[in-house]
Amino acid sequence: MSLETPDADLAPQPPAPPPAPAAAAGPSQGPTAYALALAVLLADQLSKMWFLAQGFQEGESREVVWPFALTMVWNQGVSFGLFRGEAEWVRWALTAFSLVVAAVIAVWARKVHRPLLGWAFGLIMGGAIGNMIDRIRFGAVADFLDFQALMFPWVFNVADSAISIGVVLLLVDTWLADRDKKPPKRAGA
Repeated sequence: MSLETPDADLAPQPPAPPPAPAAAAGPSQGPTAYALALAVLLADQLSKMWFLAQGFQEGESREVVWPFALTMVWNQGVSFGLFRGEAEWVRWALTAFSLVVAAVIAVWARKVHRPLLGWAFGLIMGGAIGNMIDRIRFGAVADFLDFQALMFPWVFNVADSAISIGVVLLLVDTWLADRDKKPPKRAGA
């Protein structure tokens, strides 16, 4: 037996809550990017500190295990020695460029929701800051990882590696995002 009156179905009902907004692709990747940048920065600076303590002279090389060697190169350009310049203004221009890149990426990372893009930003940011510190401290970047036995022509460091991997991840993320935005092809079209 129901205690409701026949008019109960006609009583005004509270409005249904609005549908929840579509969630972003995930949580902000800022914390991930910052943590990865810090890890890259520490790995880069600690590896350089260790290497420089070994007392290598410019151009000196020691094979570790084929095809890897440690070779001392003071890089006055950007990653892998590109855009090399020995003038003092080049050092400070590259330092300023690294600072701007790291700052822009740090702000942008807070707005990123795609994990791959967060990883890319963290790697690039950490590498840029690592090489920037070298330019401020030494006037050039300490490079020492050498795979020239594999016909790889450059000597590099952890920061250079992080930047390169970060750029590749950025390109992959851009390709995936563009691919996902395209409408599916219709059958028979």
